[in-house]
Amino acid sequence: MQLIEFRNVYKRYPNGVSALCDVNLEISKGEFVFIIGETASGKSTIIKLLYRQERPTSGEVYVGGINVARLRNGKVYKLRRKLGIVFQDYKLLPKMTVYENVAFALEIYGLKKNEVRKRTLTALELVGLKDKIRSFPDELSGGEQQRVSIARAIVNDPKVLICDEPTGNLDPKTSMEIMKVIESINNNLGTTIIMATHDEKIVNKMKKRVVVIEKGLVVSDTMKGKYKNEAI
Repeated sequence: MQLIEFRNVYKRYPNGVSALCDVNLEISKGEFVFIIGETASGKSTIIKLLYRQERPTSGEVYVGGINVARLRNGKVYKLRRKLGIVFQDYKLLPKMTVYENVAFALEIYGLKKNEVRKRTLTALELVGLKDKIRSFPDELSGGEQQRVSIARAIVNDPKVLICDEPTGNLDPKTSMEIMKVIESINNNLGTTIIMATHDEKIVNKMKKRVVVIEKGLVVSDTMKGKYKNEAI
């Protein structure tokens, strides 16, 4: 079994909008996969199904062998402990320092203080922010805030890092810096990366697997793909 599997997945929202239509997708451990498509193509729905913000109308979604479509609400937290999630808008706690934002993700699971400190500093070092541990989010640039968000997402050593438009609020130079951080996590930690993005330049430069979604359908799935679905 693959690390992630979508089997004949359909998603129709209560307002009648059909977001996904018979999606079949497999992602192996350690892969780096871009999910691309126009606005309302269905790519964000795929992301939300992975961390069970949404359920499929029909079909099955497996993450690490668990059918998350059938996961009871009270068990969702166990799934999310295996995932790291990075959003476009950072979602940092403004009254907490950089260190506290990252450590909080471990403290809620009751880890010992020494273990929390060790993991937090390691994660911040990986994203190049060990010198900012006492800073608050409003004292950081957008790129630095996103690095904190990434550190928080990986501090629990997740199997999968899910990135939903992580460079959407950043300039091109900073976007590429963030992508280098994410790529290093994939290369050095072996973390599976699944990233939804609109950023054509990033996709074309990174030369990773590219899954294209159009009107809820997977229309192409290319290794070392480009944004416009042109093989390299």
